Amino acid sequence: MRPNIETFIGCDSSYHQADVVLFGAPFDSTTSFRPGARFGPSAMRHESFGLETYSPYQDRDLTDCRIFDSGDLELCFGNSRSALDDIRNHTRQILSDDKFPLLLGGEHLVTLGAVEAVAERYPHLHIIHFDAHADLRQDYLGAQLSHACVIRRCHDLLGDGRIHQFCIRSGEREEFRFGREHTDFHPLSFEGLSETVEQLRQEGCPVYLTIDLDCLDPASFPGTGTPEAGGVSFLQLLEAIRQVADTRLVGADLNELAPMLDHSGVSTATACKVLRELLLAIAPSYPRD
Repeated sequence: MRPNIETFIGCDSSYHQADVVLFGAPFDSTTSFRPGARFGPSAMRHESFGLETYSPYQDRDLTDCRIFDSGDLELCFGNSRSALDDIRNHTRQILSDDKFPLLLGGEHLVTLGAVEAVAERYPHLHIIHFDAHADLRQDYLGAQLSHACVIRRCHDLLGDGRIHQFCIRSGEREEFRFGREHTDFHPLSFEGLSETVEQLRQEGCPVYLTIDLDCLDPASFPGTGTPEAGGVSFLQLLEAIRQVADTRLVGADLNELAPMLDHSGVSTATACKVLRELLLAIAPSYPRD
């Protein structure tokens, strides 16, 4: 893989040396309300240089990690299945080289392509899902490949009891019913996350973490396609990420930043900081003298 021209701050390792490979999927063709998430990955890279590489939350520094940024995939906006296949194949290559894939969306549907590849390699995969929305519809206006259906499609792959959902505060009545019957469903907050993490850690289960940034309250993160009042705080999300990093994490994604929907730039700055903390929670350190 070739390095991207503009990388996320501190993510300038070579592919050969890297433990973590960051890549973008700038796709938002099934967005159901306000479009613009396709611009999220590039905005995070560009604005990341307003951050420090050092995190006082974790006392770690990106310059001590080996992270490669391979840039954004070129995806077919008119064909969801084609886009997902490209994401799956890129994730598959990263996994085949024994590296950790970290996907930047784009809309949440992009998660499905990565999960398809990770589930091939880890058949007993579990998913931890942070989101405002259940994403459990069987279809959205007849389309089964929609960001409103992505976790339902993941359930088609994994089955009952292997998807753990937190912060959910929006969805159809049928989605909430399906979640309560078929997933490990924790609406409104991170309540129950510690117990879930402990169980998965003890059992050694491979875990994929998917974060829809609209789990954050729109008071602090308005730059997203479908904002929902009543979300979690930035600090609550950081603590949740650090907890999940204590499991056998094998892949992750961060999605649904639509930067032009927040002209203040606060949402993009917040997304950058969440990504920095996620990278530091995942990547091994090699402190420099």
